[in-house]
Parts: sequence; structure tokens; C-alpha cells
Amino acid sequence: MKHQSLFSSDESPVEAASRAWVSAYARLVKPVFDVVFSLLLLPVFCMSCGVLLVLNPIFNRGPLFFIQVRMGRNCTAFKAIKFRTMAPAGRVTRSANDPLEHDRITPLGRILRKSRIDELPQILNVLCGDMSLIGPRPDFFHHARKYVRCVPGYRRRHAVRPGISGLAQTDQGYVDSIEGTHLKVKLDLHYIDNLNPQLDAYVFWRTLVTVFWRKGC
Repeated sequence: MKHQSLFSSDESPVEAASRAWVSAYARLVKPVFDVVFSLLLLPVFCMSCGVLLVLNPIFNRGPLFFIQVRMGRNCTAFKAIKFRTMAPAGRVTRSANDPLEHDRITPLGRILRKSRIDELPQILNVLCGDMSLIGPRPDFFHHARKYVRCVPGYRRRHAVRPGISGLAQTDQGYVDSIEGTHLKVKLDLHYIDNLNPQLDAYVFWRTLVTVFWRKGC
């Protein structure tokens, strides 16, 4: 009786080992790194809360946090938390294809968005298991439901946990149109299909550049 080969006919032992390492990285190493790094950021998060509690009544009047239901892994809903950067509104009126309401961004909120500090509270989402440090950015749930129906590949981008930062966010920037969403999905699927430590390191570095050079939206 012949033993079945451990490797497919078109895959070398080196390629198989590389694929196994990438799989182990995605399942084991990446989640551990997410938790450890988020715990290291907790003191920064707490200090930011203290500073904003002092500044908000003057430059950003209203609640400290903004909580919004977004679409996460396997297209399930979760509550994403951010530092609030816009004047409070009763409900979301912007449709999936409308531009960002720049007139609602407060003076302090503009600084938070430029430096991406507004995303810092999402380390709590990472610690809860709803998000990863790096992955496709989650969209507002009601907008995402429309994208699932009309944007090819949009559902598949939810095969992994959404990220605080992602390839589309660093290489494309903020998206406020259906055309931009099509490109965002292509970048997100490229990330998912090529997930590896080098790609995560690239996104991490690009995120640091965005933070220090204040290139956020």
C-alpha cells in the first residue's frame, strides 16, 4: 500500500512549511500580540482619558466617548468605541454614499482625527476579542449591510477580525463613496489573502507614520 504524500504535487516542502507558519501566525501569534500590545497601551489610553476630560468641556463639549454599532467578523454586529470627535447628534443621518460631515468635527476632534488618537479606545475592543490591532476597518453596521449587497467581495473581508488600522486605511485613506469602497475592498482582500508578519509590520509602520505626521482625516 502506497503512503499518500504529505505535500501536494505542485507544492514544495518549503512552500508547505511557509504556509503552515503563516496559518500558525494568524491563529496563534497575531491574537497574542494583539492582547499584549493592547495591554501595553492601556496606560497611554488612561492618560489620554485624563487629558481629554480636562480639554473636552472647552474644545469638544459633550461625551468623552463615541460608541457605534459596526460590522465585525462573520458580518456580526459589535459596539466600537472611539474618542468623540464630532458635535453630538441624535442619530446617524448620513447615508452609505454621503461624504463625511466635516462641519460637525470639533476643533479638538480635528486634532484627534489627524493623529488617529480617536481610535485608541478600540484597544478595549481588541481585549474583548471583537477587533485586532491590524485588519480591515469596520464600517457602520447599517452602511455595511448595503455594501454586502452591492459591493463584490465585501462579505469576504469579514472573514477576519476588523482592525484598528488596516492596509486600506494606510494606503488609501478615508473612504466616503461607493467607488472608494470598491477599492477599499480590493485592498482588504489583498491583506486577507496575503496575511503574514511582514504585511502586518508594513501596516504597523505606515500607521506610525500617519500618527506622527498627523495624516489622518
